[in-house]
Amino acid sequence: MDLDEVADELYAVPPEEFVALRKTRQDEAKAAGDKALAKEIGALPKASAAAWACNLLVREQRAEIEGLVELGDLLREAQEGLAGDQLRALDVQRRQLLTALTRQARALAHASGHPVSTAVATQVEETLRAAMSDPEAGRELLTGRLTSPMSYSGMGTTVTRPDLRLVHPPRPQPAERPARPPARGTREQTGESAADRRAREQEERRRAAEEKRQRALAAAREAADRAEAAARDAEEVLEEHRRATEELATREQELRARVDELADELAGAERQAGDAAAALRREERRRAGAERDAAEAAEAHDRAVARLRELGGD
Repeated sequence: MDLDEVADELYAVPPEEFVALRKTRQDEAKAAGDKALAKEIGALPKASAAAWACNLLVREQRAEIEGLVELGDLLREAQEGLAGDQLRALDVQRRQLLTALTRQARALAHASGHPVSTAVATQVEETLRAAMSDPEAGRELLTGRLTSPMSYSGMGTTVTRPDLRLVHPPRPQPAERPARPPARGTREQTGESAADRRAREQEERRRAAEEKRQRALAAAREAADRAEAAARDAEEVLEEHRRATEELATREQELRARVDELADELAGAERQAGDAAAALRREERRRAGAERDAAEAAEAHDRAVARLRELGGD
């Protein structure tokens, strides 16, 4: 047992099981004589609701989250040199993907018995946005060990995991290298003027940027479609569970009503049985009295017959 194994296990269990399992693993480390590991395990914080939902999404849909992080890298490369309308198109694709993955996280959490509120869902979306915007945040998300949500403001990403609490500053972009001055004789050798060369290089850069944009758009559409399909599947599963829950709730109500009805009938039957038992006891006492009276009458009759015989009568 090491800290990574324990952390992976702890951040995969439902929130209500975290503290008890942490105590169990801590006690096991102490019993094994590893006090340092026991102390480290005891220091592992419980994940917030948003962080738990993000960790669940990473475990259940890791390929989608890896695609999200890779898409973020591609978008950062593609957006360099793009026009405003092109950047807006990319931003629409980005928002669609984040919305679809957030819906998927909510559906997974609900199916696991831990529905998240709108406020928590907003934190989940902010965490996914940070993972797409900052490579370090993306790596943190993929650990599946977040303890609190992340956010990105353009000035760095706040990242939290069991053994790390940092604010990662944005990485500086490398400065563009100044264009080398053309060597002497270039124009004479190629027949191309400096203006023509600049126009050609500008066109090449434009084509390269357009190719990057198209690749980024295609990747974003594909990722958004996959996430949307997965979210629809999760919603369908959730709807099935909702229908089953409603049917079971209705059945429970019907059965409880029947139980109440049978309880009333049973109470009435018990009252009737009590009345019958009382009447039986009274009748048994009357019968006993009648039996005594009949026995006494028979004895009197026998005595009368005997007396009659003594007197010589028939």
